[in-house]
Amino acid sequence: QVQLEESGGGLVQPGGSLRLSCVASESISSITAMRWFRQAPGNQRELVAFITSGGIANYLDAVKGRFTISKDDAKNTLYLQMDNLKPEDTAVYTCNAVLATGSTYWGQGTQVTVSS
Repeated sequence: QVQLEESGGGLVQPGGSLRLSCVASESISSITAMRWFRQAPGNQRELVAFITSGGIANYLDAVKGRFTISKDDAKNTLYLQMDNLKPEDTAVYTCNAVLATGSTYWGQGTQVTVSS
């Protein structure tokens, strides 16, 4: 069972930046895909970005050009660099791991609030 722990959330002004981290309890190098989701109050959870074991990344249209997903296999860590943040980015951000078996694992989430 993979345990995931996020950090890096907080309060930031519009136009600011944050970097989220998600540390896994085991090697992520062979995990099929790792993903960042977010959920704002009253909204459905949405997929923000994902990265495959081979490093292929994709993004929600609303964050393209502002967010960058990456991973450091040596540190078993997934990142989400978020630049030019907007109030509509306010949400709980959660990381997720998808294994080749189809099993998925979730972190507990970290709050990101963009407000002046």
